Amino acid sequence: MVPRYARPDMTALWEPEAKYRIWFEIEAHATEKLGDLGVVPKSAAKALWDWWATDPKIDVEAIDAIEAVTKHDVIAFLTWVAENVGEEARFMHQGMTSSDVLDTTLAVQLARASDILLADLDDLLAAIRRRAEEHKYTPTIGRSHGIHAEPVTFGLKLAQAYAEFDRCRTRLIAAREEIATCAISGAVGTFANIDPSVEEYVAEKLGLKPEPVSTQVIPRDRHAMYFSTLAVIAGSIERLAVEVRHLQRTEVLEAEEYFSPGQKGSSAMPHKRNPILTENLTGQARMIRAYALPALENVALWHERDISHSSVERFIGPDATITLDFALARLTGVVDKLLVYPERMQANMDRMGGLIHSQRVLLALTQNGVSREDAYRLVQRNAMKVWESDGRLMLLDLLKQDEEVRAALTEEELEERFDLEYHFKHVDTVFARVFG
Repeated sequence: MVPRYARPDMTALWEPEAKYRIWFEIEAHATEKLGDLGVVPKSAAKALWDWWATDPKIDVEAIDAIEAVTKHDVIAFLTWVAENVGEEARFMHQGMTSSDVLDTTLAVQLARASDILLADLDDLLAAIRRRAEEHKYTPTIGRSHGIHAEPVTFGLKLAQAYAEFDRCRTRLIAAREEIATCAISGAVGTFANIDPSVEEYVAEKLGLKPEPVSTQVIPRDRHAMYFSTLAVIAGSIERLAVEVRHLQRTEVLEAEEYFSPGQKGSSAMPHKRNPILTENLTGQARMIRAYALPALENVALWHERDISHSSVERFIGPDATITLDFALARLTGVVDKLLVYPERMQANMDRMGGLIHSQRVLLALTQNGVSREDAYRLVQRNAMKVWESDGRLMLLDLLKQDEEVRAALTEEELEERFDLEYHFKHVDTVFARVFG
């Protein structure tokens, strides 16, 4: 699989020309339905679509020049279309308000952006699954608080990431569904000057659903939910990125980003191989999460509408979706080419003299008649000797020499509790739950 580091379709979605093309489709579909209802001549929609069939170039500069005079973007666009279509264009925008065009367009853009992001997530999930299967039984140490805990497998680490991003995908599907609504309801959303069937028609043509109550704008709780979902996905990206960054530390070095021939890590120190991609992902995730807050603050608009949300969305719409698109593609590349070092994982597990098996000894003592309090005391006093020796002493040896421990457990029973494979007996169960 070749990861996509750049998605031109995502950036193109937010270009002015793409926006104006959606504006035109909304206006033309609405005019078409108004013609069916007898509100405007059917020739009006025909004139619009006939001109559109010539595949005209959207003259962004000309529209901008008109807006410089009108100080109104939708009016500038309508004026430009009228200059090109002619007299029939006067029937455009009958009974509509600017927000009908702007909000419905944003819904189309966010829905289409979601489809790209879902494809990104599918690529990432495929990469994680492949690497998880590859390292299903690769032993490594599980850490809590950054400290050695008990053995896991590297495949389980990646299975956890897969399950998390699979949840992200489910959330994004729901967020797409919630954001994909159409509002063609007029000045304050009462349909006083335009029939509700026009909204239904435009929604169907654009793959949206009619907004049940749109005042004059689509309610911004929908957008808040959408950008919050992107923020959660960004959090999951950072979670996996931070894991890679920790594993690449010199003292750990259990996995690292791919380092290509000719790549340089430092301008001063030729030996450096830095986790620059995952550090970059951490920064991108912070930005994507930052866009959720203004989206939440956009929910509270004055009465039927104001435009305090508009300037915010001009930033966060393209910035959040483009950045997340890039981040997902970059993370896919990191996972796909991740260098994994099983021997270092094993060496790190062995470094602390078998302390990772302490719980099994604790449980064995309790099962052989020792109180939990005494069992904990017996294991801990030997474990601390190993800890303070920095792993030079071996926990199994100390336990064999401890008379209180030996009163409850034989040497063979102790040795059995230091079997690494014991910890992996349910790996298949977890994989079945995650991958099905």
